[in-house]
Amino acid sequence: MFDYHMHSRVSFDGHHTGLAMAQAALTAGLKDICFTDHLDYDPLGQMGKLDFDTEAYNLEYDSLELPGLKIRRGMEFGMDVHNVEQFKKDLQRRHFDFVLGSIHFVDDLDVYFEPYWSGKTVFQAERRYLEATLESVKLHNDFDVLAHLTYISKTKCHPAPRPVPYAEHRELIDEILKVLAAKGKGMELNTSGMDRCGGFLPTADIFRRFKELGGEIVTVGSDAHTTDRVGQYSFDACRILQDIFGHVCTFEDRNPIFHKL
Repeated sequence: MFDYHMHSRVSFDGHHTGLAMAQAALTAGLKDICFTDHLDYDPLGQMGKLDFDTEAYNLEYDSLELPGLKIRRGMEFGMDVHNVEQFKKDLQRRHFDFVLGSIHFVDDLDVYFEPYWSGKTVFQAERRYLEATLESVKLHNDFDVLAHLTYISKTKCHPAPRPVPYAEHRELIDEILKVLAAKGKGMELNTSGMDRCGGFLPTADIFRRFKELGGEIVTVGSDAHTTDRVGQYSFDACRILQDIFGHVCTFEDRNPIFHKL
């Protein structure tokens, strides 16, 4: 099995070494993992350094090997409408096998925290997040897979955590999925929402719609920042993808590898 969304101490919010995370992956029965440390940027510059140090990244992973475990090197870039050129620069830092694109900031605010939610209903907060996601995936071309399409479901200040309902945002979500499919980009089944909002990010119905709209590339990621979350719910996620697509993807040298399930 696979986990293609993991953060070690290289990320500003990671806690454990790459070796410890890799050992946890073996213990969880995984065969193929990818470290995807954060390259994120606060538009207002109020939250400190959110991008990893390339030298620290190289030291952490370049010599990391464990028998029985394939270890890939990737990153998670925080996309917005203003940082297309920054993305291109960051891709030159080193070789990456895999690049996740994610949305953490909307209208210059981190959606994880209260200021973003202030004055919005849950529907309005979800809606604006999805609108910003559509704006970014239209502009950006340098990512391989969109991470946690419904990330906003699990954020710290969500007043009533729930998986984003596809039925309430159908037309907007469909537009995002159409852009991803047309660009040959993938979508991640992120498992970190299961114990935070009660569902995968996004839920299975959105993956079914992705397939209907021509999407093919799908990955699984735990979004683990600690060893106890590595591979969490990965087997369940793969069963969902088996039912819908019949496969799950890993990456090497930015190229998808399709694994029949």
